[in-house]
Amino acid sequence: MHIPIKGNEIEPQGMQEATRNVLEECRMVLPGIQALFGFQLIAVFNRSFSTILSPAEQRIHLLALGMSSLAIALVMGPAAYHRQVHPQAVSKRHLRVSSVMLTLGMFPLWLAIVIDFYLVARVICGNVPLAATLAGIVAGVFAGLWFIFPRVARLHHQGDVR
Repeated sequence: MHIPIKGNEIEPQGMQEATRNVLEECRMVLPGIQALFGFQLIAVFNRSFSTILSPAEQRIHLLALGMSSLAIALVMGPAAYHRQVHPQAVSKRHLRVSSVMLTLGMFPLWLAIVIDFYLVARVICGNVPLAATLAGIVAGVFAGLWFIFPRVARLHHQGDVR
């Protein structure tokens, strides 16, 4: 299905503005990841954590916690890189590294969200197949919006440029 969008003009950004944008994108994503991480930590100290979740599910939650930690490291990476490598300037390398770190950070964040969604759905529904199905739907929506749609749009735009 092709949805025509008017005003598809593209204006190149300067390196300074592009760097500012990628750092701002990191700042926008980070509070959400930190909130998820906080809830993941609190869940472990809840009395019912060890009684409601099986030992295998507790280890799955630990995996989700690890994925959130990795996402935080990747999303905070561009600021740390900028402060230490080019505190008074910007470079194409910094912009590339920052963009890659931010993009890569979305993968473990996606996995952490899906895993924790599965665990919450399993606790609420009490049904593993239903929880897995619901988590699969969530995984598909996130994958579609975060990974597939941008790639398709990029390929479509490359076709416009030719």
